[in-house]
Amino acid sequence: MTVRVVRVVLVDDHRMFRTGVRAELGNPLEVVGEAEDAPGAVDCIARLRPDVVLLDVHLPGGGGLSVLRSLVPAMSDSTRFLALSVSDAPEDVISVIRAGARGYVTKSITGSELTDAVLRVADGDAVFSPRLAGFVLDAFSAGGTVPADPVEGATEDLDRLTAREREVLRLIARGYAYKEIAKQLFISVKTVETHVSAVLRKLQLSNRHELSRWAADRRLV
Repeated sequence: MTVRVVRVVLVDDHRMFRTGVRAELGNPLEVVGEAEDAPGAVDCIARLRPDVVLLDVHLPGGGGLSVLRSLVPAMSDSTRFLALSVSDAPEDVISVIRAGARGYVTKSITGSELTDAVLRVADGDAVFSPRLAGFVLDAFSAGGTVPADPVEGATEDLDRLTAREREVLRLIARGYAYKEIAKQLFISVKTVETHVSAVLRKLQLSNRHELSRWAADRRLV
């Protein structure tokens, strides 16, 4: 009996994370390509036409949304997209699902769970991490409410930050400790501290408590 091989492209801006995912994915998945930014992802996916794309939401060069908007209209029947991100922000989840992703899982997922999620998406199912599924259903159900957009001016402020700085901002605003952020993002505590300092400087804030209040006031958490 011939076993179907599911061809996968990994899109994430951290090489060590991609290496870890590649090592964790089990049969019958085959990683056929990788990309570290949005333009590279569009080129790689269009060229290889994999069965499933594991797509980070926050990428250099336009983010996961730009990848989806570039490719889904022409490839939705042949290639399916599964978002794999450290972010569990409602606006991130809803935006990528609206753009055509078939699911959204966070990077706390285990290797076996991720393998199962990829296989299910390849078969046409929609897959979400348990805590995300509820508000996705609420957002798209009749009478459900979509999480509010950031207040006016927030997008302009966020544009000053790099993709990594935005990830750190959201985790700080949710109360994560520096060690927890380092573990989530596969970076050192020192690097987290550097990113936090850059965010505070660019947003003209004094400490992480002001940062949390700033993010909450702008509906970013």
